[in-house]
Amino acid sequence: MRITRLSVARSCAVCERTLLIGERTTRFTPDGENFVDVCPLCQDIAFEYGWLKEGSPTTPTVSTDRPRRRLSLSSLFEARKAAVAEAPVADEPILRRLSEPEREVVEAADLFNQTDFRRTVAGIAKSLGEPRASIRPLSGVSGEVVITIAWEISWYQYRVTPELAQPVRLEERGHELTELDPLYKDWNAHLDEHGRVVPNIARV
Repeated sequence: MRITRLSVARSCAVCERTLLIGERTTRFTPDGENFVDVCPLCQDIAFEYGWLKEGSPTTPTVSTDRPRRRLSLSSLFEARKAAVAEAPVADEPILRRLSEPEREVVEAADLFNQTDFRRTVAGIAKSLGEPRASIRPLSGVSGEVVITIAWEISWYQYRVTPELAQPVRLEERGHELTELDPLYKDWNAHLDEHGRVVPNIARV
């Protein structure tokens, strides 16, 4: 009798990276019913999404009727930090002097920064370090932009189409920088301290 091994490819539910054989993962439930695998790099992000870790209590362990806690100084700083993270990457005076292609780049960065992809990339950067980034408008396709974020061992590409209801989607991902077209390796952007993709445009 012939025995064949059945291999099932698994991927992280957050960053969508294909998991290596034997790689340790943690199971989370986004909806309280179904469980998904999350790689070690993305566990903090899963908690930020509000996903429950397998084995965690699903009901409150303390009374929900107790008085609300007063805001602490640290919570105010966190709120301010979150507001900065969601702020546009360029203000109106800068936008007015930019060319049309430059404004498309800024708009694409702002749309990307409003998605969960930003938190995914920021979480990966905590482990792999600061990535390289590029924002490239596509010639011949009105308004479409490709955002590439790359480390030495991993890269992600996102397609931004502003007129769509969900304007940002994951287009491709890979592991070697040599897989990328040189067109997308003009590193004209960076990740700031809040994990936002920011184009390298002159501020004055």
